[in-house]
Amino acid sequence: MKENDRFMPDPNRIGLLTSTVLLALALTRFIPSQGYGLEVRFPPLPFAVTLDLATLMNVLVACLTAAGMDWLVRGHPALKDRLTFQWWFLPTLTAFVISIPLSALPGRAWWIGFLLGGVFIFFVFLAEYIVVDPDAPYYTWSVAGLTAISCTLFFILAVALHSNGVRLFILLPALFIAAALASLRILQLWMGGKWQIAWSFGIGMTSVQVAAGLHYWPLTPIQFGLLLIGPLYGLIDLAINLGENMPARRAALEPAVVSALCWGLALFVR
Repeated sequence: MKENDRFMPDPNRIGLLTSTVLLALALTRFIPSQGYGLEVRFPPLPFAVTLDLATLMNVLVACLTAAGMDWLVRGHPALKDRLTFQWWFLPTLTAFVISIPLSALPGRAWWIGFLLGGVFIFFVFLAEYIVVDPDAPYYTWSVAGLTAISCTLFFILAVALHSNGVRLFILLPALFIAAALASLRILQLWMGGKWQIAWSFGIGMTSVQVAAGLHYWPLTPIQFGLLLIGPLYGLIDLAINLGENMPARRAALEPAVVSALCWGLALFVR
């Protein structure tokens, strides 16, 4: 057995887990979309929330992914007696976010999205397993990959929700949960395992405030996603820089540049 093998997951385990999640995602395509109306009243205004079997299936896929990640990470020799919930966040978010656009893609586009989703899920499983041990040779690369995937997932979620015309009272909680969980996990990885709950809550609240302000603007889904991903990444980067005791002006420089680039790109993308 090679020295580096102990840092990598068992091929049979990760292969079985990835294929099981993909099979569950594929089955959602055959689930009928007919739903029932669930009316929740917030006096004096009524709000109607429509649930269907496909949505419930997406939630079940996310739960399956969390359980599978728990099963995978418990085979890591460096886990010892640590709790495993922190390794659930990003895999669960990945499966749920991928399931949303897949349910709306037609024909050949669905196969492309399905294959890309499978690649995302596999690498999230792999990276989350590697970061169990901070001494792993690919630890830094795995953390960087999880950061990039998390921001990409938030962008995909924002685009998918906006393109589906989701109402504001559903859009905001979904974006808050995604932004808060993604930033919580990323900051925990980059900042020595410390939970940055205040930063994560603040980043989530900032994201939904920006989303609420942009919701009724005449924006394309891509523009909407770009205008949200810039501040999200910028605030995460700012928190990491400040956590490294970087001077405030220098710490804010890169986040400001990235946010400006995303906002500038949104002006030219349709």
